[in-house]
Parts: sequence; C-alpha cells; structure tokens
Amino acid sequence: MSGFWDGKRVLITGGTGFLGQAVCRLLNQAEPALMAASSSSDYNLCDADDARRLLADTQPDVVIHLAARVGGIGANQERPADLYLDNLLMGTNIIEQCRLADTDRLVVVGTICSYPKFTKVPFSEDSLWNGYPEETNAPYGIAKLAQLVQIQANREQHGQQGIYLMPTNLYGPGDKFHPSVSHVIPALMKKCVDAVEAGDDSIQVWGTGTASREFLYVDDAAEGILLAAEHYQGAEPVNLGANQEIAVKELVEDIAKITGFTGRVEWDSSRPDGQPRRCVDPSRAKELFGFSASTPFSKGIRRTYQWYLANRQEAESRGFSATPE
Repeated sequence: MSGFWDGKRVLITGGTGFLGQAVCRLLNQAEPALMAASSSSDYNLCDADDARRLLADTQPDVVIHLAARVGGIGANQERPADLYLDNLLMGTNIIEQCRLADTDRLVVVGTICSYPKFTKVPFSEDSLWNGYPEETNAPYGIAKLAQLVQIQANREQHGQQGIYLMPTNLYGPGDKFHPSVSHVIPALMKKCVDAVEAGDDSIQVWGTGTASREFLYVDDAAEGILLAAEHYQGAEPVNLGANQEIAVKELVEDIAKITGFTGRVEWDSSRPDGQPRRCVDPSRAKELFGFSASTPFSKGIRRTYQWYLANRQEAESRGFSATPE
C-alpha cells in the first residue's frame, strides 16, 4: 500500500467481525499511527452517546464503518425488524458523529441487498433506485441504503466527504457457519460436511437452485475498501465485485466435490430462492481507484473449506447475537 496511512489514526467499526478482521489484517501491514477495531462489547453503536464516545476515545482521521447485524435468508425472515432498526441506527449514528467531529475521511460499507429485486445484470450503480429490493432482504437493504442518502445529503449541506461502497456476497476464512446466521457458502459447506460425517445419502437445500450469485473473497473486499479510502472521495456509490456469476446449483456441486459429499441434493422449492440473479458491474471501482478482485473462486472456496475444518468450533459458535457486531 501507499504511504497514505502513515501517521493516520484509523477507526474500524465492526473490526472484530468477518470483514473487519480482514481489513485489520491488511491495514496492519501499512502500520498506521492507530488502528482501533471497535466491537459491540465496548460500544453499542445503536446508541448515539456510545457512538459519540467512540469517536472521542479514538479521535480518528479515517473511519471505516463495517459494523452491521447480518444473516442469511432465514435470519432476514425471522428478524426483519431487528435487521432494519439496528443497521439504520448504527449507520445514522456513526455518520452523524463523524460529521460533528469533522472526521477527514469516512467509508461506509453497504450491501448488494439494496438493489431492486429485478435488476439488469450486471448490476450498475445507476440501477439502485429502479425498484424495491427482494422481499426477504428488503429491511436490511433499505436500512443500509438510507446511509447513502445521509452521506449524500450531508455532503450537499455540510461538505462531509463520506463514500459508500457495495460489496457483493462475501466469503472466505473467518465466515460464520452457525445455521442461524450463515450465508449460502458456509451453510452449504456445513450441510455437506455434516452429511459426510453422519453417513447421510442426501442433503436438503432451500429453493430451486436456479438463482445466481456472485462471490467476493473477503481479502479482496478488504483491499477494495482500503484502496477506496486512499483514492476516492466522490459522491457516487461504488460496487465491489469479482465479475463472476454462478448458479446456486453449480455452487452446490462445487461444494459437494470439495467436501467429498456424493449423495443426493433435494431442493425444497417451498423455501425462497431470494433475489433471482446477482452479479455486479465492477468497472467503476477499477476506474476510480484501481480495484480488481484477484482471488480465483476455486482457490477461495478451498481456502474457506480448509479454514472451516481447522476452526469448526469457532466457526459454528457465532450465532445471531443480542447486539450487533
């Protein structure tokens, strides 16, 4: 990385989470003057006073807001109000406290779930307001999208220089494998591993398998975030993606092969597929701050599997917590 980080005091909210740890690992190589990784056990960012205290305690030059309450389709269906309110409050409080503290740089990480349910593929940032998000993701997606509105409004009225990034579905070592919160890759990986160990001849998977997804390796996402913090201060939102779309059926086949599961896949079509297709246009990130994902999916998925086998207790222990990360 460049010398941009020399002498900088950097605050990473949600720094102990999946993406936060990857950002911290990469940023640590640049040796900033301070790298503070906050967690919900120290500061409840849903509370404005705690958000104010965090900024006062760390006095950052750069804030990277990653703290979020997240989950897969199941969590989105069971706890939509929690996902909406907590994510809305955390983002609102951090953006406002950064404005009041006149923080030099603010990076807010949104979500691909904010895009309309039916969006032309690949998703262009210009399509964000063309419709309502997919229903199972909508509360979370809208709460995160409201942060883009807040940043842009603050820029216009107060001159706040916040930027907004939208990574596609993340995966990699350190992901959550607890059934209550896991996304598609860790959920499928755990199903297959459990079936192999139990000697089961079939697994059941939600949906029809016809939906598609795009996956971004977590270390690549971390690189994109730090490049944006260094080189981009524009008002427009920016996708972070890998430029590769894969059908869920194909994903299941890949994971079954890696894990050694050779049984049947039974599709439960009574369960939702989620958004029909997901794949983003990554060209704006490359043009504006030189980001291109570099980890091949085959290599990333194998690394994830190897980490899971070596860290199963940790990977499966993190469920839907009482407070956000």
